[in-house]
Amino acid sequence: MSKGLNVFLFILVLLTQLSVFAQTKELTATRITTPPKIDGVLDDAVWEQLTAYGDFHMFEPGNEGVIPEDLRTEVKMAYDDKAVYIAAYLYDPEPDLIPSQFSQRDEVFAQADNFVVALNTYNDGINETRFYVTSAGTIGDQRVTQNDRDFGFNVVFECRVSRDEKGWYAEYRIPYNALRFPEVAIQNWSVNFYRRLLGKNETHTWNRIERGVGRDTQYNGLVKGVENIDPPVRLTFFPFAQAQTVTFDGENETDFAGGLDIKYGLSDSFTLDAQLIPDFGQVAFDNVRLNLGPFEQTFGENRPFFTEGIDLFEKGRIFFSRRIGGSPSGSVGDLAENEEVIDLPGNVKLINSLKISGRTKNGLGVGFLNSVSERTFADIRDTITGDRREVVIEPLTNYNVFVLDQQFNQNSSVSLINTSVIRSGSRFRDANVTGAVFDVADKGNNFRASGRAILSNVRTLGELTTGFQSELDLFKIKGKWRYRIGHDFANTKLDINDLGLNFRNNFNNFVVGGSYQLIQPEGIFNGYRIDFTARHQRLYDPSVETRNSFRLNSFFFTKKRFAFGANTSYNTRNNDYFEPRVAGRFVIFEPNWGGGGFISTDFRKKFAFDLRGSTRVWTGNQDQVNYNISFSPRYRFSDKFLLILSSDYSTRKDNFGWVDNTDTEVFLGLRDVTSFENTISASYNFDPYKAIDLRLRNFWSVADHSSNVFYILNDDGTRTQIDDYDTTVRRDPNANFNIWNMDLSFRWRFAPGSEATLLYRNQIFNSDNQSELGYRESLGNLFDQPIQHTVSLRVTYFIDYNNVKGIFKKTS
Repeated sequence: MSKGLNVFLFILVLLTQLSVFAQTKELTATRITTPPKIDGVLDDAVWEQLTAYGDFHMFEPGNEGVIPEDLRTEVKMAYDDKAVYIAAYLYDPEPDLIPSQFSQRDEVFAQADNFVVALNTYNDGINETRFYVTSAGTIGDQRVTQNDRDFGFNVVFECRVSRDEKGWYAEYRIPYNALRFPEVAIQNWSVNFYRRLLGKNETHTWNRIERGVGRDTQYNGLVKGVENIDPPVRLTFFPFAQAQTVTFDGENETDFAGGLDIKYGLSDSFTLDAQLIPDFGQVAFDNVRLNLGPFEQTFGENRPFFTEGIDLFEKGRIFFSRRIGGSPSGSVGDLAENEEVIDLPGNVKLINSLKISGRTKNGLGVGFLNSVSERTFADIRDTITGDRREVVIEPLTNYNVFVLDQQFNQNSSVSLINTSVIRSGSRFRDANVTGAVFDVADKGNNFRASGRAILSNVRTLGELTTGFQSELDLFKIKGKWRYRIGHDFANTKLDINDLGLNFRNNFNNFVVGGSYQLIQPEGIFNGYRIDFTARHQRLYDPSVETRNSFRLNSFFFTKKRFAFGANTSYNTRNNDYFEPRVAGRFVIFEPNWGGGGFISTDFRKKFAFDLRGSTRVWTGNQDQVNYNISFSPRYRFSDKFLLILSSDYSTRKDNFGWVDNTDTEVFLGLRDVTSFENTISASYNFDPYKAIDLRLRNFWSVADHSSNVFYILNDDGTRTQIDDYDTTVRRDPNANFNIWNMDLSFRWRFAPGSEATLLYRNQIFNSDNQSELGYRESLGNLFDQPIQHTVSLRVTYFIDYNNVKGIFKKTS
C-alpha cells in the first residue's frame, strides 16, 4: 500500500471518530385513543390533558436575546396507531398585525409568519421531514437530507390554523404513510420546532441551535414515549384524468388521458412509488434560450415523479432525470435523394416508472429506480412516389438507478451508486456508470472531506469505452474564517450522458478558496460573507494549462432586511478546447476582468425590488465588452394578490465564436449578441386552497454578424481574418430568436392530496437569420407566426386504502 494511500485512510478514519451533539431537551409524546378534530381550534379534550413544552431559544438573526413572555411558543405531541398529532400555541400580543399573505402549497416563505415541525424518525442527525404551516394556513413539506432541502417531496398531511386575541394556533395530523421509521417496539425519534416571526425578523427554536456550528438537523431534542405502533397498511392511490384540446395553425386535436400513481409501504421504512401510464401534460414550460455555445441546452426537472423523494438518487451527481423520456438517441441516417423527414419526435414516451427507497434503522439507505420507454419512430416520405417508411430513432429502452448510502455519526456518509441504460438492438449504444462517494466530517464539525470517483462504460457497435473522473475537496467548516482546497480530474473518455449530465471531460483542475463570515449579528448587519476563490485549469491529455481565474465575492444583509453585494474577477488567457467543436483544436480567448453588484429591498413591504448589473472587458487583441442589467419589481396589492415583473437585458459587443467547420478547417465569426427577457408572474389566492396564476415569458436574442468579419482558426489557437466566407454556401450564423410562453391556470386543492387544475397555455416561436431586426420588429414577426393554444383540465384524487378497504370487504 502506497504512503499516500496510508495517509488518506488515516485522515478518513480520524474524521469518522465522531460524537453526537448533546440533545439537551426531551419531549414525551402521549398515546391517545380519541384523536382531535383537525380544525386549528385547540379546544379538544385531548389537548387539555397533555404537557406543554416551551422555553424556545433565539436562532435568527442570532443566538443572543431573550424571547418575551407574550411571544412565547408551546407545543404538545400525541400519537395513536394511525398518525402523529401536534398542537402549537403561538402567542402574540398584537395578533391583528401578524403578516398573513395567502399562498399555495409549499409556498411557505410568503410574507407571513410560519411554524415548522422538524421530525427525524431515525434520530440520526441528518434526515428530517419538515411540516410547515403559515399564519395564513398554507401548508408545505420538505425533505431534509445531508446536502439537500427538497420541497419537491410531497406527502399528504393535514394542518389547520386559527387566531384569537392571544395569538395564533396550529393543529397537525401527520399520518404514518407520510413517514418512514424503523420496525422496532420502542421508537427513537427526535424533533425540533421552528417559529418564524416575519415582522420582527426572528426565528425561534425549541431546542437551541448554535449558529455556525454543524447542521441544524444535529440539534433536535429527543422524543420519548412512542412505542408499540401498529400502523395501518401504507397503500395510497393517486388516479388522475386529463382532457386536453390543442389548436395550432387551423388544426385542432383533442385528447383524453388517464393514469394512476401508487405509493405502497413495503415496510415501515421502505416505500414503492409506481407510475402506471405516465402523463406529464401540465408540467411547466422550459425557459428555452438561444444557444451559441458548444454544449447542449438543459433544463430543470418539472415532473413530480422525478422530483419527489429523489434525494437518494442524486448521490454522486451522475443521475439526470431529464434523460428519461428525453430526446431520442438515434438518427434517421442517410436519406435518399428524394426523401424528406415529415415527423421527427423530439421526445420518447414512457411506458412506466417505479422507484423503491428507504433507510434501515442502522442508517443504510437503499434506492432503486427503473423506467421503460417505448420505441420511437421517425416518419420519412419519398417526395416523388409518396411512399413512406419508418426509422427507429429510439428502441425499447430501460433506465435503471441503484444506490446504497450508509450514514453515520450524524454528519457523514459513504455511498455507492450505479446507473445503466440498456437499449434494444445492436446499433444503439448501452451505458453503465458507477460512482463511489463520501462526505465525512469530524466530531466537532471543524473540518469536512468530500469526494467521488466515477467510472463510465459505454458500448457502441460492440466496442467498449471506459472513462474515469475523480473529485476531492477538503473544507474548514467552523468559525468566521473558513477555507477549502480541491482537485477535479477526468480523462478523455469519460461519458455519463446517457443517464447523467456532464459537459466536459479531459481536465485536471485545482481550486483554493477562503471566506470570512459574520455568524452573529453585529452593528447594522444581521450577516455578511466575503469569499475569495482561485482556480487553475488544465487539460489532462495533453497536460497543458488552459486558464487561471480569481474571484472576490461579497454579500451583506442588514437588520432592516436590505441585502446588497458586489463581486470582481479576473481570468487569464483561456485556451478553449470546446468552442471549435473539433477534437484537439483550441481557440484563444484573451484575458478579461469584470465585476458586478446587486441590491434587494425588504420584501415585507408592499413594494420591493431586485436590481443587478455587471460588466466584463477583454484585453489584448480582443475588444469584447459585456454588459448585463436586470430589474425585478414586485407589488403586493393585498394578502391575496401579488404581481412580480422582471426584465433582463444583456449585450456582448465584438464577441467572436464558432460559426462552421469542415473536416480540416474551423471558421469563427465576429458578432454582437443581444438578449432581452421579460417575465410576468401574477397570483391571486382566494385562500390557501384555490388560486389563479399567470406566468408569461418572452425571450428575444440575436447574434448579428453584419460586420462581415470572419476568421479561420490556426493550429496555435490564433485566428486569421478571411474574405471568402460566403453565407449562401456555408452555414449562415446570423440568428434572430424569439419565443413567447404564457400559462394561465386555476388550481383548487379540494381535499387532502387531491387537486384540480384548469390550464390555458399559448406559445409562439420564431427563429430566422434576420439579425438586423430590433426587438419591436422581431416581436411583430413573432406574432405573425401561428399560435398554439392549449386548454386542459386535470384532476388528481387521493385515495387511502384504509379509508376504502371496507367497501371491498362488503363487496366480497
